[in-house]
Amino acid sequence: MTLFKVCILCGLSGESKQSRAHSPALGVHSFSGVQRFNLSSHNQSPKRHSISHSPNSNSNGSFFAPETEPIVPELCIDHLWTETVTNIREKNSQASKVFITSDLCGQKFLCFLVESQLQLRCVKFQESNDKTQLIFGSVTNIQAKDAAPVEKIDTMLVLEGSGNLVLYTGVVRVGKVFIPGLPAPSLTMSNTMPRPSTPLDSVSTPKPLSKLLGSLDEVVLLSPVPELRDSSKLHDSLYNEDCTFQQLGTYIHSIRDPVRNRVTLELSNGSMVRITIPEIATSELVQTCLQAIKFILPKEIAVQMLVKWYSVHSAPGGPSYHSEWNLFVTCLMNMMGYNTDRLAWTRNFDFEGSLSPVIAPKKARPSETGSDDDWEYLLNSDYHQNVESHLLNRSLCLSPLEVSQMKDEDFSQNLILDSSTLLFTHIPAIFFVLHLVYEELKLNTLMGEGIRSLVDLLVQLARDLKLEPYVDHYYRDYPRLVRTTGQVCTVDQGQTGFMHHPSFFTSEPPSIYQWVSSCLKGEGTPPYPYLPGICERSRLVVLSIALYILGDESSISDESSQYLSRITIAPQKCQAEPEENRFSFRHSTSVSSLAERLVVWMTNVGFTLRDLETLPFGIALPIRDAIYHCREQPASDWPEAVCVLIGRQDLSKQACEGNLPKGKSSVTQVLSSDVPSGTETEEEDDGMNDMNQEVMSLIWSEDLRVQDVRRLLQSAHPVRVNVVQYPELSDHEFIEEKENRLLQLCQRTMALPVGRGMFTLFSYHPVPTEPLPIPKLNLTGRAPPRNTTVDLNSGNIDVPPNMTSWASFHNGVAAGLKIAPASQIDSAWIVYNKPKHAELANEYAGFLMALGLNGHLTKLATLNIHDYLTKGHEMTSIGLLLGVSAAKLGTMDMSITRLLSIHIPALLPPTSTELDVPHNVQVAAVVGIGLVYQGTAHRHTAEVLLAEIGRPPGPEMEYCTDRESYSLAAGLALGMVCLGHGSNLIGMSDLNVPEQLYQYMVGGHRRFQAGLHREKHKSPSYQIKEGDTINVDVTCPGATLALAMIYLKTNNRSIADWLRAPDTMYLLDFVKPEFLLLRTLARCLILWDDILPNSKWVDSNVPQIIRENSISLSEIELPCSEDLNLETLSQAHVYIIAGACLSLGFRFAGSENLSAFNCLHKFAKDFMTYLSAPNASVTGPYNLETCLSVVLLSLAMVMAGSGNLKVLQLCRFLHMKTGGEMNYGFHLAHHMALGLLFLGGGRYSLSTSNSSIAALLCALYPHFPAHSTDNRYHLQALRHLYVLAAEPRLLVPVDVDTNTPCYALLEVTYKGTQWYEQTKEELMAPTLLPELHLLKQIKVKGPRYWELLIDLSKGTQHLKSILSKDGVLYVKLRAGQLSYKEDPMGWQSLLAQTVANRNSEARAFKPETISAFTSDPALLSFADYFCKPTVNMGQKQEILDLFSSVLYECVTQETPEMLPAYIAMDQAIRRLGRREMSETSELWQIKLVLECFSSRSHQERLQNRPKRGLLMNSEFLPVVKCTIDNTLDQWLQAGGDVCVHAYLSGQPPEESQLSMLACFLVYHSVPAPRHLPSIGLEGSTSFAELLFKFKHLKMPVRALLRLAPLLLGNPQPMVM
Repeated sequence: MTLFKVCILCGLSGESKQSRAHSPALGVHSFSGVQRFNLSSHNQSPKRHSISHSPNSNSNGSFFAPETEPIVPELCIDHLWTETVTNIREKNSQASKVFITSDLCGQKFLCFLVESQLQLRCVKFQESNDKTQLIFGSVTNIQAKDAAPVEKIDTMLVLEGSGNLVLYTGVVRVGKVFIPGLPAPSLTMSNTMPRPSTPLDSVSTPKPLSKLLGSLDEVVLLSPVPELRDSSKLHDSLYNEDCTFQQLGTYIHSIRDPVRNRVTLELSNGSMVRITIPEIATSELVQTCLQAIKFILPKEIAVQMLVKWYSVHSAPGGPSYHSEWNLFVTCLMNMMGYNTDRLAWTRNFDFEGSLSPVIAPKKARPSETGSDDDWEYLLNSDYHQNVESHLLNRSLCLSPLEVSQMKDEDFSQNLILDSSTLLFTHIPAIFFVLHLVYEELKLNTLMGEGIRSLVDLLVQLARDLKLEPYVDHYYRDYPRLVRTTGQVCTVDQGQTGFMHHPSFFTSEPPSIYQWVSSCLKGEGTPPYPYLPGICERSRLVVLSIALYILGDESSISDESSQYLSRITIAPQKCQAEPEENRFSFRHSTSVSSLAERLVVWMTNVGFTLRDLETLPFGIALPIRDAIYHCREQPASDWPEAVCVLIGRQDLSKQACEGNLPKGKSSVTQVLSSDVPSGTETEEEDDGMNDMNQEVMSLIWSEDLRVQDVRRLLQSAHPVRVNVVQYPELSDHEFIEEKENRLLQLCQRTMALPVGRGMFTLFSYHPVPTEPLPIPKLNLTGRAPPRNTTVDLNSGNIDVPPNMTSWASFHNGVAAGLKIAPASQIDSAWIVYNKPKHAELANEYAGFLMALGLNGHLTKLATLNIHDYLTKGHEMTSIGLLLGVSAAKLGTMDMSITRLLSIHIPALLPPTSTELDVPHNVQVAAVVGIGLVYQGTAHRHTAEVLLAEIGRPPGPEMEYCTDRESYSLAAGLALGMVCLGHGSNLIGMSDLNVPEQLYQYMVGGHRRFQAGLHREKHKSPSYQIKEGDTINVDVTCPGATLALAMIYLKTNNRSIADWLRAPDTMYLLDFVKPEFLLLRTLARCLILWDDILPNSKWVDSNVPQIIRENSISLSEIELPCSEDLNLETLSQAHVYIIAGACLSLGFRFAGSENLSAFNCLHKFAKDFMTYLSAPNASVTGPYNLETCLSVVLLSLAMVMAGSGNLKVLQLCRFLHMKTGGEMNYGFHLAHHMALGLLFLGGGRYSLSTSNSSIAALLCALYPHFPAHSTDNRYHLQALRHLYVLAAEPRLLVPVDVDTNTPCYALLEVTYKGTQWYEQTKEELMAPTLLPELHLLKQIKVKGPRYWELLIDLSKGTQHLKSILSKDGVLYVKLRAGQLSYKEDPMGWQSLLAQTVANRNSEARAFKPETISAFTSDPALLSFADYFCKPTVNMGQKQEILDLFSSVLYECVTQETPEMLPAYIAMDQAIRRLGRREMSETSELWQIKLVLECFSSRSHQERLQNRPKRGLLMNSEFLPVVKCTIDNTLDQWLQAGGDVCVHAYLSGQPPEESQLSMLACFLVYHSVPAPRHLPSIGLEGSTSFAELLFKFKHLKMPVRALLRLAPLLLGNPQPMVM
């Protein structure tokens, strides 16, 4: 005997609820002899885990295949102990199959199949109330060879030993399953095979039902029968023609693979059949009714009832969708004890023939000729009724046929209910829940057909139960359907006692409309009864009205609400009629927050727009009102579902994009430019084809500056070599002249790729199956006029060796930087791009560096990295080391540190073999260390780098060439490692970092080298005589910048004073003028907060001696002076100015600050004037060019990404200068400025974070290479580190309807700072935003687009993710507005203003102009079809005018969703006028609308916010009210009063007036006649008395005025 501990895990909530089974029912018999449970279906294989957590599963294709989650078990079984079994027979009785099934009433069973004993053992179990325990019931054994659960319909299929398939629900047998084409095993012995339509043996049923319905066995519809409900079920069952079912001896062997309601049968001959078990019901109406009845009946009876219904429903042939309801009514009424054959309205039910042989009792076969009965049958059929009321009937003026009253003598004797039937005692309960279902269906406009069917049944039951109020209620809803008299079946008086009246039964019919109406009027109402899980709409409506109209916030929070009474089977304490609790309006909270609460709650309970559209318009009005409120000012962080509900597609799409992983968004499709492929084939690819034209044309719409930039930055076409041949030149000399000119131009061409990389930054998503296109660097020229080719390789002139190697490297970087960080790239693709030719290796090296900068190099396998480094190709190593480090910025990654250390001798142990590492690779590795350790203040690294700044030259000429760039790199790296730490360098005080750096900067005696490398530096170099002083020319730049970075933004005055420019001539002679630029820059970066954007501040950096004695460069004569060196002074002057300008560029990088721009622009202009000044030679043109380049770069930094025209003009001017001093370096600087200006095609800007400033210092180091292979002072590869400072800041509004970028007005609010108060600024997007940490909020401003607020005080994450996904911000045009592109000045939309002011022009509205107001296709076609006048309109004109003005109203007030409500109201009033109201639901809706607008809460809201738009036109409603009043008053005068009087006094009114009477009663809320006698109307003499008596009936005074004449016996109606 084995005992198990069982714990249940609820699959939905995922909380594990553990419990021990303490139930006494766990007796010996329940688990007799089970060794173990083989829960095969829930075993989690170890494999599954390795799949879901494998590292690759994320990168490739994980988006398409979501990772599999482990299956959550429903039930866990723990082994406690096993008892030995003596009985041999029980030993092998191990269960072969275990499953959990639940029966039709939701009781759960744990079933295990013991095959050896042909038994299925079912243990009933349920959770205890507190969900901690499982209570087990007794065990039921069912004979079975195999079994499988059919989950969808809560049953299980059991294969009996005899080969029969039987359907069980729980342990109740439903019936045999019969499969056409498969012989029924139990009958094979008998001589005949049964026909599929004949009943087989079945459970015995009570007489009346079996007499009528025959005894049907449950039969599966499996034969390929054309009568299947829909042909889609056929494909499950079309098996091969040659299938051998017919062979005798084929039987079902086992059952397997149950899914929902499908299951596979394995036959003994090895073939398999997939069968579908029919569902309980297919029509929604029947399903709902069954659910409600099942909910209210005791479980055993419910199961019996469902089993009976299932047997009838699934009979062979099966009912069709339409007749299912008729079948249900027949079946239900039979179970209640009715004889449906004798009831007038059920006997003509049309079962569409398929069931007639089964259901209708056998009649004598009529003669061939037919008889009159046939005609009568037709006239009485449902079909005839439908046709008679059809529109066509009226238009053809067919008179209705007189139906001879079906021989009434059949029905004259009253029918008596049979009290012995199954459901007889539960009739009142069933009636009540069906009534609640009826009220629920009234809240779904699509269920009109179903309601009408249900009314028939309810009226019959209400009459028989003698429930007058209910009959009256139905009559008021459906006056045409509910005749005042009808056939009544009497309930035997003796039997009434057996009827069980449940405690929740109320004598007054609950009415949802009435409940809402009372709430709107502020009257008290009893809580509304509600069936959990079935009447969900009623619950939703009740709670939302309580929340929004009554303002009770707690209504939605707690389950047991005072507004709802849950119906339960458990008998409640007998309570009197619930007293009316007065609902009061609470006004604690603002309307907007109530509306928000309501909308968020509704989405949480799963309410969608489709549900809203099916609510009747009067009920939906308060909800729509709340939605209208929320639509105006939604929060930007609402979940997607809420945004969909309030109709803000812009927000919902944004939310939806936000949930997608990066790079998977549909945004990239929105913003990807479609360049026609034709253009690319004709011209060479210049590497700029993939820019997003659409957005750029929005940003710079007035001119063609983008094409100009492309022209300036392309390097794929030959250049024009324009040389005039003078007569004295020989041809050979002329060719040489041309080639020399070309060589000059090539200096410029080779400098272009760096700028191009900036321009095309992150603009392309590569195709993983194609290599990245790298445009070729074209260094040839074309000479006019004959366009002859000029080539440098002709051998006529000397070309520097390796001239193009760095240019190719930059070209590779530029191509690689096009790849957006969000692209899908893997290691294989990177390797796949490796070129075949050796001469392209440099480009590939650049490509690798670019991949590092955009973060993709981390995907490259370590093996490949090793492979590339061992090749020993210098460029590849540089690119790879810098790339890897940039990708691991600030991570202190150990493996990368090892990789870099091999290339830096100082980081290797002293005894290690000297590796021959090329110098440039060492420089790259040192900067790499700085990047990997950025901001970490790692002590050992800092110590080594500090020593490396002053690394002396070695004895054997090592470290002797290009020492400056190594020292600079060590300084930059040290600055990065200690970035911004200032004096808080923890644990480094003994290193004296600032003092050491100061010494490197100003020179002095070399300190004894501490640290590891003592023995290396013992012998001095044999070539370079430095002695024991520091070579300042080498160490100063690195040390200066290191100080700047360590004390960045710390405003540390003492350090800043070290960096002051010397103020005596003697000291000035000691400092290189170039270094003054760096010192000024460093000083300003430290005193970050002192930088001011004006020229006065810039000049304040120049020491007094220079200011007083410096020559103005425009003067002609030079002042003579003995003790002043004018050259020194003027050079110092320009370099200090340039340094101050550069610091201004850093301080305002990417801000587009106007004062900074004007200031820098002035200095740039000044330097250009100096260059052409007569005495420029004193300062030296090279120095002036350097300063001009620096100022231009600063200007481009401030205006980064903005494409400013003035800066573009400067760049274009400098692009054209190619002679004289203009070397490769200056071109490089100018085109970098151009690239920064259009950074990423206008999508990127620069950040001023510490890390960005460090990267920009490396990239924009103000000493430019003299020629293309010059790396002496600064490694060229570092120029690309600007990428680390670039951040996406372009916000592109995209119209959510058209999915195209558009203009929108933004209001940006800045936080207050020490320089300015909190301010607001308006920007026209698409625009670059300021840095996010400066902002408080961003708002899309009206009036053209719906407002949208992004609040940054809650955190910038939301906005950052928008910006990183191409900056797409979805916006939605408001109705009546045109986009800024179509209507830049807003004049066309002025029309909207006039209409909104409601003057007479609204009447003269032409439907053609609607397109100016809305792009909604539904509204446009409405205008097209319903508002356009045609010839001879006649009376239609008035309707047209109405439609036009309604449409206008909806469009201008932004409430297009109210158009259907307006039209429905208009149609209803017209129908009322024609007296054709067959049902009063529309009148109810109008009444609710009127009450809603006159309700107290609405009035108060209007007073609080007078400006707010109205949901419905305030002029339309009074007209509606007035028209209805008039129509009803006319009816009263024309004889309606008699009718009303008859009704009130309880006589039957005349047939023709029934529907108008019902309209009158509903509209005026006239109480039912049963309430009237209690007040004693007879004695009333005056209206006042009546008023007093009617007070508690809550009847409106207007209605009383109309009734007064009848009640006071005064014949004149007092119509006001």
